[in-house]
Amino acid sequence: MTDEQKDGPLSGYRVLEIGHYIAAPFCARLLADLGADIVKIEPPAGDPVRLWGKHVNGVAPWWSQHARNKRSLSLNLKHPDAMEIVKSLVRSCDAVVENFRPGQLEKWGLGDEILREAKPDIVIAHISGFGQDGPHRDRAAFGVIAEAVGGMRYLTNHRPGQTDLPPVRVGVSIGDSVAGLYAALGIVAALLKNRSPAKQAERGETIDVALADSVLSLMEGLVPDYGTFGEIRQPVGAGITTAAPSGAYPTKDGAWILVAANSDPLFIRLAGLMGSQLDGDPRFRDNRCRVSHADELDGLISNWTRSRTLAELEQALIEADIPCARVSTAQDVVDNVQFRFRNMIQPIPDPLIGEVFHTGIVPRFQKNPGRIRWTGPSVGQHTDAILEDFLGYDECKRQSLRSDGVI
Repeated sequence: MTDEQKDGPLSGYRVLEIGHYIAAPFCARLLADLGADIVKIEPPAGDPVRLWGKHVNGVAPWWSQHARNKRSLSLNLKHPDAMEIVKSLVRSCDAVVENFRPGQLEKWGLGDEILREAKPDIVIAHISGFGQDGPHRDRAAFGVIAEAVGGMRYLTNHRPGQTDLPPVRVGVSIGDSVAGLYAALGIVAALLKNRSPAKQAERGETIDVALADSVLSLMEGLVPDYGTFGEIRQPVGAGITTAAPSGAYPTKDGAWILVAANSDPLFIRLAGLMGSQLDGDPRFRDNRCRVSHADELDGLISNWTRSRTLAELEQALIEADIPCARVSTAQDVVDNVQFRFRNMIQPIPDPLIGEVFHTGIVPRFQKNPGRIRWTGPSVGQHTDAILEDFLGYDECKRQSLRSDGVI
């Protein structure tokens, strides 16, 4: 197996990322983890995510992971001379992914038709707030807006009447990330179609991923249930409405533990751990009864968990083969032996900030798994190499572009 083959199943493919912030860069990072050669175009000031969060030497640790396995090309897309560089780069690429507002690439002279003049079968993935068409096409949006529009933010809350606080955020940019996942899936599907002899006429697909659509697609039965029953799904806090018990319960030492004993065999085992207080209670005879009396059941379980430490509860529940988990902090995640065993926590040397933890590569391929080849680069770190290797620009040409503010 060659070194390139060891770099993942997408080795040999090249993707041009014209993205910033989260969605398109996240998509490209997933492809890069699986071996694709990602050329990331950045403005001379760099992607804003470089400075999100605490900094080390002017770089946020998140950047180390967010831009890993990518090559950075510093390019001022507002300069007219930059357009020829992009079109020339497209000729050597298999796909392009971008997440500017709909129509922005056309304003720069980089519309789909122009890119396909450079390479007819190029796969183009557009990620935007509301999609490339429709009445909301031009509305400004970030992931949090998509989460609200798609129905997620309404559900990420305690049950109605329990609090006057606003619905809480999931805690990560889930709208952006799931859109990036869909875009990555779309790109891989389009590249696969490009290789099919039977579909030569369909080569060069355009992919339209909306953040709002992506969030909506995660919402399980929210739309079908409303269409069938006219019911508006409500927030349920830490539990679920279809099975019980399943929720977060307090511990003696001030932590929280998730317990999902929501089948009859599991509930019998939980009742055995808790002792006689649940034995023979008709309210909890089966799942339907338990759901109808979920508040009373959760109260009894909470009283039991409050009398024990997190460690005691984990040991007892795991030994009883009842699904459970502590509500993990960052430290818990990093120390998790399962994550460590599967290389989902990897200490990586980063020349910009020192050693930093990265999450591992998902999905994991057994024969050709991919690897973290390098950390997020400095702004324009690969500009000279890319322009020389791809376009044949000599040092004199590159210096002229720098003097003109193109790179």
